[in-house]
Amino acid sequence: MKSSIPLLLFLSFFSLLFLLFLSSKSKTYSPPLSSLSSSSSQKPSSQSQPRLKIFVADLPRSFNYGLLDLYWSLSGPDTRIGVDPDADLRTEISSGRRRAVERPPYPENPIIKQYSAEYWLLGDLETPEGSRGASFAGRVYEPDAADVVFVPFFATLSAEMELGWGRKWGFRKKEGNEDYRRQREVVDRIRDSEAWRRSGGRDHIFVLTDPVAMWHVRREIAPAILLVVDFGGWYKLDSKSSNSNSSHTIQHTQVSLLKDVIVPYTHLLPRLNLLENQHRDTLLYFKGAKHRHRGGLVREKLWDLLVNEPGVIMEEGFPNATGREQSIKGMRTSEFCLHPAGDTPTSCRLFDAVMSLCIPVVVSDSIELPFEGMVDYTEFSVFVSVSNALQPKWLVNHLRSISKEQMDRFRMNMARVQSIFEYDNGSPSGVGAIHPDGSVNHIWRKVYQKLPMIREAIIREKRKPEGASIPLRCHCT
Repeated sequence: MKSSIPLLLFLSFFSLLFLLFLSSKSKTYSPPLSSLSSSSSQKPSSQSQPRLKIFVADLPRSFNYGLLDLYWSLSGPDTRIGVDPDADLRTEISSGRRRAVERPPYPENPIIKQYSAEYWLLGDLETPEGSRGASFAGRVYEPDAADVVFVPFFATLSAEMELGWGRKWGFRKKEGNEDYRRQREVVDRIRDSEAWRRSGGRDHIFVLTDPVAMWHVRREIAPAILLVVDFGGWYKLDSKSSNSNSSHTIQHTQVSLLKDVIVPYTHLLPRLNLLENQHRDTLLYFKGAKHRHRGGLVREKLWDLLVNEPGVIMEEGFPNATGREQSIKGMRTSEFCLHPAGDTPTSCRLFDAVMSLCIPVVVSDSIELPFEGMVDYTEFSVFVSVSNALQPKWLVNHLRSISKEQMDRFRMNMARVQSIFEYDNGSPSGVGAIHPDGSVNHIWRKVYQKLPMIREAIIREKRKPEGASIPLRCHCT
């Protein structure tokens, strides 16, 4: 009996070791998730990681880089800005002093540059495969092998050239409107393709960052995946209009967070690193137009409430060539930067604030923000309801109640997400390796997340009998 005790102890010890071994083998490593950016630890270059497979639709160069050739050949400045930041380069190109290139640079004109996502997304897809290991997207050359179809039309540039150099209010009309002519040709070409017919367009991507991009054909491309800065310019009617069937807007049932992707504006101010941050004397800063339309009417009321408050600076203007330095100074010397709704619920001002480490104060009840689910904006921004903000003294008292420790935490968190709102890859042609945690990759990841819903919608559409009429529905908030 005594001799069996050591044997039992040995067997028990061996069994325990075996169980510990099995337990360690069954556990899979799961990297810690940051509530600020849950995708930053993933490496799309790894062959084990999924990638979004993208087919680029066949469109002539005249609809993308050819539009940039046209832009740089235009005579005279944009009629909407006093100083043309592109004047020198335009002169160099038009005079032949600068060699023509296949992929010209995107404009520095701030009205256009803020919407430049179309340039950087196509630039990533045009980059040779061997140079784009950090990209979450993999380009394929057959539609059948693709998850989605990217439509390479610079819709924003097309619209802005009509707005800045065409007839005043001519973009609303079709006759004599070169932007409309391009919209019409793009839609006809894409809708006539086998890829569109197969999916009803639900797996096609249009980059429509400008609220007036594809103005005349929105209803025809509504089933597609729309990359937009917000939904404000799409389904909200002008306060002067009561016609809910206006052809100038996509109805609320035709845009949805289920299928569409909110993308960042391109920031116009340079990035400030946390180590460069200095003392900030101003409580709250705002630079922009006082008078806006639709939801932006709140801006005028806020202006009147805040303009004479101590520690608050309210300036008219836009961070163009003449106001850029003023905007940099204002944002870098202020604790908070006001972000009220304008013509649409958001603007590039929010992303300029993040780059300037100025804590955003968002007063826009219907705002939608890029990459939510990947980024938690409450960790570096202050959100205030319109009703509270319009109470006299409420906003400044609320901001003054925020401790220095909390402001420091906001700024540290903001510094961690700055790269997420960066499109520029450092290449003047837009073609080249992208930042693995930049805007382009986050957009591709957002599209990838929507694939199951898109595929389900395509399959459901196939089984509808001919002649069936089912109204569009949207439950997206």
